[in-house]
Amino acid sequence: MPANYQSGVIAPASSDALFITLNVKQGRDQEIIHALQQIQQSVSQFQERFSAQSVHAVVAIGSDYWDRLTFHLPNAWQRRPALLTPFPIMQGVVNMPATPVDLLLHLRSNRRDITYKLARELMALFSDAVEIAEDVSCFRYLDARDLTGFVDGTENPQGDHKKAVALVGDEDDIFAGGSYIHLQRYVHNLDRWSAQSVKDQEDVYGRTKEDNVEYPSNEKPLTAHTKRASLKDSHGQSVEILRHSMPYGNLTEAGLLFASYCRTPESFTLILKSMVEGDGNGHTDKLMQFTTAITGQAFFAPPLSWFEKLQ
Repeated sequence: MPANYQSGVIAPASSDALFITLNVKQGRDQEIIHALQQIQQSVSQFQERFSAQSVHAVVAIGSDYWDRLTFHLPNAWQRRPALLTPFPIMQGVVNMPATPVDLLLHLRSNRRDITYKLARELMALFSDAVEIAEDVSCFRYLDARDLTGFVDGTENPQGDHKKAVALVGDEDDIFAGGSYIHLQRYVHNLDRWSAQSVKDQEDVYGRTKEDNVEYPSNEKPLTAHTKRASLKDSHGQSVEILRHSMPYGNLTEAGLLFASYCRTPESFTLILKSMVEGDGNGHTDKLMQFTTAITGQAFFAPPLSWFEKLQ
């Protein structure tokens, strides 16, 4: 049986990515449906043309736009993914804003020119029915490090376990093979970060910088990023998400485009809550003192079967 998920959900990390967020103009929803009817075939054909370039794409629909879009579909396909909710606004020592948009194109490959060409071809399907909220070009930095100099994504699930973490299962049958996405664009204060000693930086992360060795649990500061972002649920199981985050930047502004994929949005919410609100004793994620969240969006990436039903 062919895979029912969009290829970009599970595919290994790429060296280049483009995150495009879009808003649909009023009265243009039928044109969006027409574009979505064609978009997966366009992606597939592009992948065949550039088969050596590890081309992958995810097309996702914003939480606030889902009902407006599906209102135009047959009744059987107006159903909403069971757990699709707006981005969780959180306020603490730092704030996590919600900046909803209608659509997401997460495109990636191992060449910048190929990613750009794919973006141009897919955007042509939408014509002038959409407005670009942001298009953020991301890149692999050194050996998969954040711009702070630390390896990113160390705790990501591997192999087939990625599917168990990222893909909706039979619990929501129509949407099995889909994935809940949370997207945040962070701007780093790299000057302030660079002013810290390496040891202080390592204490912020809870792992060593050069060789990427995690501190023993009993040696981690309670404010360490690895402490605040590593959680257990009520059954003692690790709370996991599949991260497709990548650095972006120029000499004026730089940071991280954080992308979480999961079979349930609750995992992301729990992790973010631990980082922002802490453990109830004032221990919040110290890394947030060196970066600022500018955007916050929630999406659902439907399975391929959902797009096929649009035909």
